[in-house]
Amino acid sequence: MGRVLTFFAGTALALAATAAAIGTRTGPLSLILLDTRSLRLGAMPPGWQVKVNRGTPDISVVEGPSGPAVRLKCRKSSFALERGADIDLEEYPVLTWSWKVSELPQGGDFRRARTDDQAAQVLVAFSDRRILSYIWDSSAPKGTMQTSGLLPLLRVVAVVCRSGSSEANQWLMETRNLARDYEAAFGKRQVRVKGIRLQINSQHTGTSAESYFGEVAFHRSAE
Repeated sequence: MGRVLTFFAGTALALAATAAAIGTRTGPLSLILLDTRSLRLGAMPPGWQVKVNRGTPDISVVEGPSGPAVRLKCRKSSFALERGADIDLEEYPVLTWSWKVSELPQGGDFRRARTDDQAAQVLVAFSDRRILSYIWDSSAPKGTMQTSGLLPLLRVVAVVCRSGSSEANQWLMETRNLARDYEAAFGKRQVRVKGIRLQINSQHTGTSAESYFGEVAFHRSAE
């Protein structure tokens, strides 16, 4: 994260002020932010913007085992796909996404600034200038939750969902009660979601990384 989150701080503030309601309602239970059914080979995901912190972004839509997916590949670089949101966690407290990591940044560990690289991150920005960052870390143990980075006017807490290479090269589904995670991280009731990022970085370790993302959605319940 590191400087990447410094960059994200400004975009998070802008999203809090300007983002409109998003998501394709697929029924009474879900809001889909990254809809794999709308992905087209050779095109960027509709509604998402590329944000570059360092280096040249390598983003593509590829064909996965269950349909199209977004591929991120970085070499000593840092970039993300980002979109604004306005989501009430009282109504949609659960966040789900699918991802796969095929290459981890060697030596990456978010707990130290000089090694703060991850192959895959899902960052959620809230209206109170706080961010939850769900990460696949190279070294930090799964389940770790701690403050990441010291940024003015912004507080970031990272949550390690996956660690190391033991689950690499396979698609995995994540389900997080975002409202509960927010309260655990910040000690107060949740506020509105104002933006989300799918991010990759390897600039601190000077290595490379590769990851894939499938559907990202908010739900009324985990079922």
